[in-house]
Amino acid sequence: MGLHTAYGLSRIINARGPYTPLGVSRSGDGVAAAVAGALSEFFVMDELQGAADRALARFSGAEAGTVVHCTASAITLAVAAAMTGESPERIAALPDTTGMPGTVVLPAGHAVNYGHPLVQAVRLAGAVPVTVGTDAGFTREDLERGLARPGVACLLLVSSRLVRGTGTDLAEAVAVAHRRGVPVVVDGAAQDFRIGELLGTGADLVAVSGQKYLGSPTAGLVVGRTGLVAAVRAQERGIGRGMKASKEAVIGVLAALEARQERDMAGWRQRQADKVADFVERTGALRGVTASSVPDPTGLPFERARLLLDPAAAGMGAVALEEALRAGSPSIWALPGRHGTEELLFELVPLAPEEIDAVIVRLAELLPG
Repeated sequence: MGLHTAYGLSRIINARGPYTPLGVSRSGDGVAAAVAGALSEFFVMDELQGAADRALARFSGAEAGTVVHCTASAITLAVAAAMTGESPERIAALPDTTGMPGTVVLPAGHAVNYGHPLVQAVRLAGAVPVTVGTDAGFTREDLERGLARPGVACLLLVSSRLVRGTGTDLAEAVAVAHRRGVPVVVDGAAQDFRIGELLGTGADLVAVSGQKYLGSPTAGLVVGRTGLVAAVRAQERGIGRGMKASKEAVIGVLAALEARQERDMAGWRQRQADKVADFVERTGALRGVTASSVPDPTGLPFERARLLLDPAAAGMGAVALEEALRAGSPSIWALPGRHGTEELLFELVPLAPEEIDAVIVRLAELLPG
């Protein structure tokens, strides 16, 4: 009996990407086996974390790395690390920041909501978030004014499709902060493919999710400067105690890193491109549909399938189609397109051929050619 049947759960085809409300991603067989093995074993957790820290540094090219519970907690802990360093007294005092730099500057368009507001992750450390610019964008001058405030602990930047507006690029923003002696934290939750690029901006800490494209159990991966990574680890003696990684998560991260390093990336990219090309060809014949491929907006190494609907010809718009797909069994989840457009996006990376076929069959039932 499968898990869905055993517990009365909805069957899902996830064409929305590594989406937390749908369980984020699938782990490969090697990761699943490693996690299962970890559950029946004991470890000296400092040794296990040490092994993961070294593996993360090798994988990313950073000076150091560590594993925490998730990326949301990684943001809180990175902010805490910027305020306390490794000081036991300061770590024990949080969220009371008396006598510490307690302001976190971030562009207004980077104050995203990924299930809860990013600024709440900052406040959980006891820090005060201060946004600069507007949702339409920010300039170097906006950053300069924000960073000139007294008691700035760090600059927080986000690399995500959720970011709003335009602004100076990440590397320039990092340089502005560093000229004032302010460390920079980059939230790159779904950006594990681009972790080297994000570190290349000069950021002091970069946080990514292990459980998204890397396919580990839930885990936040923090990489960057040795001193700040050590300060993140040190938060386990304070507010980070409730945000620590479990043994199975750390083992799963190690297995996922090994799997990624063994992957033939050129072959993997070609398989993703072939999936999208076939999907576009087959769905392009449907009534009222113009199908195409579109690149990931943040530069991840794959494309998505885009269906642009003509509501008059298709008999429904994108919102109605998305709802109809979700209402069926299995429930098919697609990615809404840009606001005000009649488009749906389909991310095919985690889907097996039979699942892609099922999506196309359902689309053909709803939008017959």
